[in-house]
Amino acid sequence: MSNGLSIHTVARCSIGMLIVPLLLCAQEQKPCWLRDGASPAPATAYLLCEQGGLWTTADAGATWASLSTGSTERHRAFAWLDTIRGIAVGNGGMILATGDGGKTWQPRVSGVKENLMDVTSVGESVWISGYQGVVLHSADGGKSWTRQPTQTSMTLEGIFFLDQDHGWSVGWSGTILRTVNGGQTWTTIKTTAQWSLTAICFADVNNGWVAGFSGQLLRSKDGGVTWTALKSPVSSSLTSIAFDHAGRGWITYDDGLLVSQDKGDTWTPVSVGGRHFLGKLLPVGQALWAIGQSVIFEQSGNGMEWKQNPNLVTDRTVSTAAAVAGKTTGK
Repeated sequence: MSNGLSIHTVARCSIGMLIVPLLLCAQEQKPCWLRDGASPAPATAYLLCEQGGLWTTADAGATWASLSTGSTERHRAFAWLDTIRGIAVGNGGMILATGDGGKTWQPRVSGVKENLMDVTSVGESVWISGYQGVVLHSADGGKSWTRQPTQTSMTLEGIFFLDQDHGWSVGWSGTILRTVNGGQTWTTIKTTAQWSLTAICFADVNNGWVAGFSGQLLRSKDGGVTWTALKSPVSSSLTSIAFDHAGRGWITYDDGLLVSQDKGDTWTPVSVGGRHFLGKLLPVGQALWAIGQSVIFEQSGNGMEWKQNPNLVTDRTVSTAAAVAGKTTGK
């Protein structure tokens, strides 16, 4: 399916009384601004479009197929429990779940109307963060949800759990929350951070990093109880943090990446040859991928080089048969 068409192109669609191959029905193209990614198996990856489309590969990015959640809400993030079960979140309290690898999606009752910004999972436990200090938790793989008390009204941009107990969430105005009991209670951590924070990563129960607007970067060596500001070589917004198999730290920003080769103490910029609005780091097999607005870069060579994946062309996303039929019949 390297032609980028939906996996449903082998089916047929109905427009009025006319039955035609879906390949012909899928004439209109939808934009795709890549928002998030997940890799539940070494060669399997899913990419989420803000507009509700998905791209999936089962061969580490050699070929791609397009899917859709069917929702028109703004999609913000998703997490995958395994290769077939995923959860997507977005505006207006939207939670969608799939149990067939993204072919079909069903809504889940979130109990909130706030925009949901991020989602993470450990086993069957899933947590979501969002506007107005919202944190939601599911203990059954995303089937049902309860709200956890955070004692903050700040928007929480990112959430990260190392295991079933230890978790952190970051957000506006330098907000950092910490839990050691799976989110039953959350503690607000006071730091010198002033700008909004968007990304968080812990390598183990003690060592963690948070990053955000204007190059803001902080490190903790005590599980997030205290934080020390680190010098950033750029003033751009830092968007995602991850460590590769060689122990190097990486951070994405609009124009490229930052790398640390001393376990996160100091950071230097690495160019990817242009402004691609990199927003997410994703481990796929033994390498990292960096996801931009419409491209992905793959770690290559000795791990310090990055090359663009030439096989993914997001403007080839096609509409579903239902969407085309609805437009044709005026619905």
